[in-house]
This record gives sequence, C-alpha cells and structure tokens, in this order.
Amino acid sequence: MATYDAAMRAALGLARAALDTGDVPVGAVVLDPAGSVIGTGRNVREADADPTGHAEVAALRAAAGARGEWRLDGCTLVVTLEPCTMCAGAAVLARVERLVFGAYDEKAGAVGSLWDVVRDRRLNHRPEVVAGVLADESTALLEEFFGTHR
Repeated sequence: MATYDAAMRAALGLARAALDTGDVPVGAVVLDPAGSVIGTGRNVREADADPTGHAEVAALRAAAGARGEWRLDGCTLVVTLEPCTMCAGAAVLARVERLVFGAYDEKAGAVGSLWDVVRDRRLNHRPEVVAGVLADESTALLEEFFGTHR
C-alpha cells in the first residue's frame, strides 16, 4: 500500500498558509496516477468571501484545469481534514480513485463521521478511502486555530 505522508505534508503546508487570511487551516493536493501533484488548494472562504472556497474544491478545480478535463480518473485527493458533504460529493463527481484525509471531522465529516457520502452504494462512483494519515498533525493545527478563535 502506498504511503501518502509526503502529499499530506504538502497539504499541511497549504493549510498553514490559510492561517494568513483567517481561514480554517485546511489544505489539499491532487496526485495524478503517477503520484505527481497536479492540483493544490487551501480554504479561501474568508479570503474570497466564497462559500464554496474549500481546499478540496480548489484542488479539484486546479487538477481538472491541469488535465484539461473534469474526470480525474486514477487521481488521489489528499486533504488534511475529512471532507464535508459538498467536498465529498465533488470528489465523487470528479471520479477520483482515492480520497486520503488526515483528521476526522465529527461535526461535519461526510466520509464516515457524520455521513458517508463517498461509500453510498446508490452512487455510480465510490472512491477508495484512506483515513487518518498524519492525523495528529492535522488535528493539532486545527486545535491551534480554533483555540484562538473561541
């Protein structure tokens, strides 16, 4: 089984950059089938006043642009926090092969915590899920952020 530590570290770097704009520190990268980064994103909801400005959406858009098509067959989405319903749905619609995440999100997670959108048998595509990659680092970054915003 492949390890996604390097990709998750890249996503964590993007998450830290979100702190500069007051956004929740979430970062994401998309890997092509060979393991090269073809898309990156971080939360920009606050920076761009965009309710869809989630790291996963930004990374998927960048990857689709790099590929010149919306289907991301064979690609892996790596994100520091378990995706919400919007982002889990976007991963399914983009046809990513695999979804890798760090920290679980008990309040809004849609990859097993609160919902399980990506493994819903009624959908026509279900990516493989790899959970808990560098979860401690992802959780610590989020706890630091929310500790200063409460």
